[in-house]
Amino acid sequence: MKSWLFLICVSVQFSAQITLKVTEIPKDTPKNATIYVAGNFNGWNPNSTPLIADEKGNHSITLPDGDGTIEYKFTRGSWDTAEGNASGKAIPNRNSTFTGKPQTIEAKIISWVKTAEKASTAAKNVRLISDSFLIPQLGRTRKIWIYLPPDYETGKKKYPVIYMQDGQNLFDNSTSFSGEWEIDETLNKLFSKGDSGAIVVGIDNGGNHRIDEYSPWKNPNYGGGEGDLYADFLAKTLKPFIDKHYRTKRGKNHNALIGSSLGALISNYCGIKYHRIFSKIGSFSPAYWIVNEEFNHYIKNSDANLSKTRIYYVAGSSESKNMTKDLETVKNNLEKKGLKPENTLVKIDSYGNHNENYWKGEFAEAYQWLFKTSNTKVKKRK
Repeated sequence: MKSWLFLICVSVQFSAQITLKVTEIPKDTPKNATIYVAGNFNGWNPNSTPLIADEKGNHSITLPDGDGTIEYKFTRGSWDTAEGNASGKAIPNRNSTFTGKPQTIEAKIISWVKTAEKASTAAKNVRLISDSFLIPQLGRTRKIWIYLPPDYETGKKKYPVIYMQDGQNLFDNSTSFSGEWEIDETLNKLFSKGDSGAIVVGIDNGGNHRIDEYSPWKNPNYGGGEGDLYADFLAKTLKPFIDKHYRTKRGKNHNALIGSSLGALISNYCGIKYHRIFSKIGSFSPAYWIVNEEFNHYIKNSDANLSKTRIYYVAGSSESKNMTKDLETVKNNLEKKGLKPENTLVKIDSYGNHNENYWKGEFAEAYQWLFKTSNTKVKKRK
């Protein structure tokens, strides 16, 4: 919260801010409740960015200068108390675009979601490993999910494994705050068409600790700095557990890391640090900006052997003015350290947005490219 109070205080220095102003809240809102905003600008943290109430009953916040499109929702401090529609069901993300001029976006909150009405959409072959899996490196616990291929219970073969960040958004709409990726439905469909299958391990993010855990370095305004320990958890604690309890292909050529936004950042970092364990990385709309200088410095000074690493990049050209530039800089620095151009695919979409719906549509191609031999293709779709 400190970082956002700081940003609010200095926002007067900027000329292209967006002010979000809630002019109406549901009648059943608890008295003196704090209204928050969560979005792609604060790691989708539901209780880190409070709006300020005025004497007229409005709730407002001015976001600092930015570019591109922001997506967001209002909450009362958790995803169990996020805004909903007239029926109390989840709504799509709100969005606003920085125009280069100050603007005020007025909004009315129709209801708060009734979480009991959200039915699970997870396939039968998705299981909860633990709702309190210990992360000894951080002294915290985490909910861990696993997707098993349709023939897992009837055979003896081993499978490659994908470790994915933001696990609550992967399989089940009832646990996601902005729509699920439908990883289970996608892989089941590919399996029915002849794909040999893969195991997917989904690690829920840390909520208030998401930015801290997904960034290896501290950003003075947003936090971070625990990503190195989180990467240790993935490589030294979680992967050995999965290999011990499930039929996995253990070699690095059969193990991938995939994430979006900050999840892409930590997947990239972990794939470099533990290049002997993971050789495939899916980087969806990577949020390199939060520690851009530090990450590129790390790459330049790394002694990692990336000759066998494959990386699939995808992003929307309109997500932010520096998204494509930052991605290309990281890619070029990795290639200077041994990443082969033929093992890199970059896809820049003019229509791509910073949200689950966009990333969901890109997963199948990323999966198929990462786990199959392919020539380099740089795709730019109009």
